[in-house]
Amino acid sequence: MEDTERKQKELEQEERLKSNLSRIKNKLLIISGKGGVGKTTVAVNLAYGLAIKGYKTGVLDVDIHGPNIAKMLGIEDKKLVSSESGIEPVMVLSNLKAISLALVGYDVNQPVIWRGPLKMIAIKQLLSDVNWGELDYLIIDSPPGTGDEPLSVCQLIPDLNGAIVVTTPQDVAILDSKKSVLFAVQLNVPVLGIIENMSGFVCPHCGKEVDLFGMGGGEKAAENLKVPFLGRIPLEPLMIKSGDSGKPFIHFNKDRNTAKILDEITEKILRKEKAK
Repeated sequence: MEDTERKQKELEQEERLKSNLSRIKNKLLIISGKGGVGKTTVAVNLAYGLAIKGYKTGVLDVDIHGPNIAKMLGIEDKKLVSSESGIEPVMVLSNLKAISLALVGYDVNQPVIWRGPLKMIAIKQLLSDVNWGELDYLIIDSPPGTGDEPLSVCQLIPDLNGAIVVTTPQDVAILDSKKSVLFAVQLNVPVLGIIENMSGFVCPHCGKEVDLFGMGGGEKAAENLKVPFLGRIPLEPLMIKSGDSGKPFIHFNKDRNTAKILDEITEKILRKEKAK
């Protein structure tokens, strides 16, 4: 009897998952080969950029061990609640919703010590039991590498519209970004392109750009792997402060050149999706 009930619940969750995903037009996975390349910064600014352009957008943080989406969107004091329609995402803007384990009430100072199967269960619940509603875009921010979390997303969302790979210009980051591209290819996920982050340093005093970590590595990797290059984002101190204060740079510093670059990258992604 218990086994029958368990199977019935699993079937019901599968139906909820299919129903939820059918109401989301575009699902984009943000990945990186290694940590510290600014992947979450890109995910947050892309989601915010889409929302301020009028698109109904959701952002899902599947980084189980280091969820930072809530802080970078300025909603870390919010908590998820349930309704008859399921788990309600936190509203950042009228057309921007967010879900993260940082919003479920865990002590942010305590580590989450989970093995792969638990992560899969959690990610499936965030996709099936959250009331995402009708969305134009769902931006999924994953932890670095090609492990459980991005793999779970690819398995649970067989119709992912594409993956965006974030890297920095150094050789070691480029090497890992190639692995991310091949990960997507092997899982039949279209690669929308590579973004080279921290590409040059914008001096806060004179505004000049300094070749701090190198430049052009991401573009070269894109060329070698025959995938699109979406753009290079310079390292700007104000952008770091913007993320820490929960005010996405693309909007709260929209007159800065870096914000314009972020907007150009967003437009490129929009054009790619519209062209399909």
